[in-house]
Amino acid sequence: MTVDPGQFVNTFLEESFEGLDLMESELLGLDSKDEDAIHSIFRAAHTIKGGAGTFGFKAVGDFTHGVETLLDQLRDGRRSMDGDLSRLLLEAVDCIRDMLEATRDGGEADNERIVRTAARIEQLLQVEQSPEARHAPPESPGSDSWHIGFEPDQNIMMTGNDPLRLLQVLSGLGQLHTECHFGKLPPLEELDPHLCHLSWDLDLQGQAQREQIEEIFEWVEDECELLIEPLSTAEPEARSSATGPDSSIAGAADSAAENTERPRPAGRSQESSSIRVNTDKVDALINMVGELVITQSMLSQIGEDLQGEGHYGHVTEKLQEGLAQLERHTRELQENVMSIRMLPISVAFNRLPRMVHDLSDRLEKKVELKLSGEQTELDKTVLEKIGDPLMHLVRNGLDHGIESPEDRRNAGKNETGTLHLHAQHKGGNILIEISDDGAGLNRKRILAKAVERGLVTESQALSDEQIDDLIFDPGFSTADTVSDVSGRGVGMDVVRKNIHALGGSVDVTSTPGIGSRFIIRLPLTLAILDGLLVDVAGQTYVIPLLSIIESLQVDPERLQTIANRNHLYRLRDEYIPVLQVQQLMSTDGAPPSRHPEQRLLVVVESEGRKSALLVDDLLGQQQVVIKALESNYARVPGLSGATILGDGMVALILDISGLNAMARQPSHIPPHAAA
Repeated sequence: MTVDPGQFVNTFLEESFEGLDLMESELLGLDSKDEDAIHSIFRAAHTIKGGAGTFGFKAVGDFTHGVETLLDQLRDGRRSMDGDLSRLLLEAVDCIRDMLEATRDGGEADNERIVRTAARIEQLLQVEQSPEARHAPPESPGSDSWHIGFEPDQNIMMTGNDPLRLLQVLSGLGQLHTECHFGKLPPLEELDPHLCHLSWDLDLQGQAQREQIEEIFEWVEDECELLIEPLSTAEPEARSSATGPDSSIAGAADSAAENTERPRPAGRSQESSSIRVNTDKVDALINMVGELVITQSMLSQIGEDLQGEGHYGHVTEKLQEGLAQLERHTRELQENVMSIRMLPISVAFNRLPRMVHDLSDRLEKKVELKLSGEQTELDKTVLEKIGDPLMHLVRNGLDHGIESPEDRRNAGKNETGTLHLHAQHKGGNILIEISDDGAGLNRKRILAKAVERGLVTESQALSDEQIDDLIFDPGFSTADTVSDVSGRGVGMDVVRKNIHALGGSVDVTSTPGIGSRFIIRLPLTLAILDGLLVDVAGQTYVIPLLSIIESLQVDPERLQTIANRNHLYRLRDEYIPVLQVQQLMSTDGAPPSRHPEQRLLVVVESEGRKSALLVDDLLGQQQVVIKALESNYARVPGLSGATILGDGMVALILDISGLNAMARQPSHIPPHAAA
């Protein structure tokens, strides 16, 4: 049977990126005494090198070989860890990641950087070691012979690994005698040629080191049960049975006829605890479950309509019981399917320690990064898109928040600042808090810059919260000079836009001299939405619950008309604009709505600004399946999607930020707004 290794390239790339993440996280806090961490880093590099060779990525394999050699010297004590070596290894990790990303995306790697880093590694390998390392006792010679018990998992060939190739490589270390066991072979009519049902007992005679044998099997160590021991300590029957002319690799098939079975060494379970599934398949499954939820909702609506039919009462009762059971199972299925796409936020958090390490060195600041709630789960799509906003906020805290060691000492603080990222579930959403113990926002400076740019006037009275919120305005920056860290004014406004695009929000609070805190609120998934159904001129709309502050009956005394016949509503101590959804969403010939004083207001918040949606009625809260308008119809301003209700009707999901933008455009000011 021939297995095409190319079909496993994506799996190799994914596992390699995971290995690089492990190498990076371990290197950031590594010292020469942490043998377990050094071994983990070495194994990750060795696995990447081996896979690169298997799949023909020669450049990756050659570069990683030098890294592996350095790590091997570190592992056996011939070299000690210091700051320069740590930085070089981190740079090497970046180079390997760059090459693998170029392979995956079909782009170009930074060859100049790769060549420069490879030259530094080669130069370091040629440097004479310390006297202690030079006079270290020589390695002990290998045993004269070894006994190896090798039982591959049934699926080993499905991952591109051929056990016979391993045995061929092993035979290069000395004289190899084999005993093949086929006791687990199924009957011929049940035999699957893609599965491996054989196991081997191997006797290797020569001067091989244990490490050489382990290196051969290291690529498949998670796909087999393996026993390596000096032949002198192996079982006598194993030694005696591994002799004779038919015990070589060439005679493995003949020796299998003996049908000898011996107890296998204990190892990992034959069943894997996880599988890799293409996200397209998961998305298709989620879409199918979404359609099932809609169908179930329609059937429930029909069941409710049948209630009260006297001569069908018994049938209706049974139907209601069946529909209730269908609803329970459908909801449970939906929750389980949605959980497939859930990943811990540690996937995004793990990118930050390296950035904090490098940036704090560049800024000459001492910073401790604390992470908590890393196992909090959220949808993979949300997770992928929240990474950049988190990087911006952490970079902003390092550059503008945390003071220099000298300034912190003068302020009576510990010279090492603290950045803390915390994630938690709350109210069906996820909250991410980024806080620091730095100087806090300089409101005087922020206000001066805002006046300078014409965002506010000198006479305009702003609360502390309103001043803090100015940092999210497009192009706003308090930096005097432009650097590669800050000063371009393209950070915080991008953070808010990206978070808003996910249906979330971001707020900031700050105390001078104490620090700042940014709070991000996000939905757990983009596939379903908790929303409030409202009626506007006979049309049903969905308002995301995440945006809603409160709802209330219109008080005519608090409603005021301003220029262009728009309205403001006085809610406690502030005036908020009233958005008339009917006029903003209406098409030609839409029926006029009732007078605003006879309707309801739903107070919402988006991008730090409050507004009130004028609606006719509240229809209830419901979890809906989101359907994209852009892919199924076209992009519509003021709408973020649509859903299908239980009665088969389509309800449009309102985009609060989009409605605010439409209301500010003169073309959307209705001439009959107060009618």
